[in-house]
Amino acid sequence: MNFNKRSFAVLVFATALAAGSASATCSDATVTGVWGYIVGAAVGQFTADGKGNITKGSQTVSNNGTIETQTFTGTYSVSANCTGSLTSNVKGGGSASLNFVLDDTNKGAQIILDESGKVASGFGLALGTVTCGLSGKKETFAADIFGKISGSEIVAYVAQVILDGKGNVSGSGTFDVNGTIDTTTITGTYTLSANCTGTAKITPSGGNPLNFNFVVVNGGKEILLIETDTGTVVGGYMQQ
Repeated sequence: MNFNKRSFAVLVFATALAAGSASATCSDATVTGVWGYIVGAAVGQFTADGKGNITKGSQTVSNNGTIETQTFTGTYSVSANCTGSLTSNVKGGGSASLNFVLDDTNKGAQIILDESGKVASGFGLALGTVTCGLSGKKETFAADIFGKISGSEIVAYVAQVILDGKGNVSGSGTFDVNGTIDTTTITGTYTLSANCTGTAKITPSGGNPLNFNFVVVNGGKEILLIETDTGTVVGGYMQQ
């Protein structure tokens, strides 16, 4: 996957969609099951019923550094050419309209916000077949995380993240904070629920803990995450 096409921009709300084949005929039935996504400054998970309805969804959003947890439902429409649109409605108020293009593997979509005056894009991936929870199985991921902290400082993190299957994190990485670069080891802890959402606290040696919410996608081979520390607009992904 080409992460240059995976934008992480400031956005109050976002969601994602779907699956399909660009060379085949699609319909609402093409989009079904559990999906994870990162769109704008939001990471979340939703369930589509294959009939044009988002039956449930939840997400973590950074609203200019204010972290919010939201739930939502919505509707979507998929055209025969495997493009579509979606409207999502947040519990307590707020909505978002998006357009999307389904990929050619029936596993993902590229998404853009369809609202005047706002700019955000991202992608969604199917959860796939995976059993989540602390299984005791050690897994190693390559992480790419970036964004802003304190309103103006730009950060970028690249790391090898090892999850031991028992709730512990280890590894090493390169951390660039506004041009100051440090390569160091990391430690931490994480949780992983049966619904394939979780939390992580990752601490670079000598640094402050970085807290994240995440969702598992692509059969457990990828994780999409957003930082939940106040004042941050930071997110990214990890791949096996």
